Amino acid sequence: MSNLEVVEAFKNDLQNYSLDQLRHISAEGVWSIGQMYDHLIVVAHEYLDNAETCAASHEECTLGKTEFGEKLFTMGGFPPIKIKLPDELNAPPNNSDSKDELISRLDQLISRLSLWEIKVDSINPNYKVQHGGFGWLHAREWYDLVGMHFRHHLRQKAELEQKLKKAVK
Repeated sequence: MSNLEVVEAFKNDLQNYSLDQLRHISAEGVWSIGQMYDHLIVVAHEYLDNAETCAASHEECTLGKTEFGEKLFTMGGFPPIKIKLPDELNAPPNNSDSKDELISRLDQLISRLSLWEIKVDSINPNYKVQHGGFGWLHAREWYDLVGMHFRHHLRQKAELEQKLKKAVK
């Protein structure tokens, strides 16, 4: 599934939730479905910002990925584990967007992804931006990370949907 297809699938799935379901928090420390969507959108734009920084660069970088970064890109995605960020990077995402606001934000992301899809392969792969956990990534890798991150959250999405079903009973 391409980056655009996975984001479109998440967008289509929004139709399945009421506003209450989007904002439902099943337990302390667990995100709502709306918070997961907010997180995905915010992070995707950060990744695309970094692709844009690579495109604007004029300095080549010979540094590479970390060992985990190499594994991530070799596998083509995140391992099927929960990843806990340090507290300073783990502020709870926004939980106030309506379904229409999330759809609008996803539409903006889809437009931006479409624009970058045709550009990333023409950007010098030695123009890089550092990721805190994965090392030095070039524009194509930042772009691909968007889809990897969305796919990584498919399992979380399924878990949150199960918790919603239990809450309704």
